[in-house]
Amino acid sequence: MKYAFMHEHIRQFSVTAMSRVLKVSRSGFYDWLSRPLSQRRQADVLLLSDIRRVHLEHRQAYGAIKTWRALNEAGITCGKHRVAHLRREAGILAKREVRFRVTVEHHQTPQAAPDLLDRQFLAPAPDRIWVGDMTFIRTREGWLYLAILLDLFSRRVVGWSMGAKPDHTLCLDALGMACEQRRPEAGLIHHTDRGATYSARGYRDRMAEAGIRASMSGRKSAYDNAVAESFFSNLKNELVHHFSFRTRDEARSAIFDYIELFYNRKRIHQSLGYRTPAQVEREWQGA
Repeated sequence: MKYAFMHEHIRQFSVTAMSRVLKVSRSGFYDWLSRPLSQRRQADVLLLSDIRRVHLEHRQAYGAIKTWRALNEAGITCGKHRVAHLRREAGILAKREVRFRVTVEHHQTPQAAPDLLDRQFLAPAPDRIWVGDMTFIRTREGWLYLAILLDLFSRRVVGWSMGAKPDHTLCLDALGMACEQRRPEAGLIHHTDRGATYSARGYRDRMAEAGIRASMSGRKSAYDNAVAESFFSNLKNELVHHFSFRTRDEARSAIFDYIELFYNRKRIHQSLGYRTPAQVEREWQGA
């Protein structure tokens, strides 16, 4: 596999330099070039090409298991251990840094709603439970704040809003988008942390108009709102940490693309049985 790497990068690096770094001989490489490829090796070369394609198509976010499932879904039959081996030998890694960080926030907020979920992050159908939160993204122009609402059944982001200030308007816009697009029935549970924005009178009034029930996590654990935190972890590890956004508009465009074109429609989730949010909802509607 080291010789295959050298062959793929022969126009970028000298054979001498690659031989030294990879600790192989130049004569061994040239001897390898002159040998006919075995059927197994030819199949590995073709499969590695498909692995690279899937890796790039899914924004370098997938590990070996998700890559294997994506290949099988595309009609390419292969074993998961073989995919893992080829990825490892080729140095293909998922573009991740850390799992979500648990933070403790102390908000002075009035009349916090009870926790109706108690860390039971399951919903029997779409639009029965939404979870929401807000985060910030660094740009050279200043912070960009993002508020989201995510459907617990399909993990789809159903409402989002971005702005230069972390005020109640930001979260209200995300709520308005979710209500407009989804038209939920009365009784939907809306679960967030105890942030002042979600306890504000204007926000509570908007939920009451839609017949939405408020639920809030405890004061000392991000795990009480783990699904929303996990979404932000994915967003930052798969997108934000790998770019230096010049302006808020540049970040807005990239985040819109991530949410609407990739996360909701294309990114498979282990928690969904390796399906996408859009696929889960299509299957529910067709059931």
